[in-house]
Amino acid sequence: MEETVTLYRPTGPKELELVKQSDYTKWPPRLPEQPIFYPVTNEQYAQEIATKWNIRDSGVGYVTRFEVKKVLMDKYEVHQVGASYHTEWWIPAEDLEELNSNIVGKIEVIGEYR
Repeated sequence: MEETVTLYRPTGPKELELVKQSDYTKWPPRLPEQPIFYPVTNEQYAQEIATKWNIRDSGVGYVTRFEVKKVLMDKYEVHQVGASYHTEWWIPAEDLEELNSNIVGKIEVIGEYR
């Protein structure tokens, strides 16, 4: 069995609806003003973003978890952008289709915050 990496993604209701339409198998294309897809490395950071940003912007924030083949994720560096646990991958929007094709299993909603 191929090794995977666990990624987390805080998201709002609009993006989650698009994920749901894919049967929880892929992330929607980025908008022109979103050149980078930012999954994070841990649930704590994802929850912090969901509660501080998504709730403010849309009244609800979700935390998702998904597995991606390690061979793909090894192409990307993890960036620390604040506290020691504020770590994330910076995946160019043009690589999102490849990321989607390397998701193993389903994208799971593991938290909902209002």
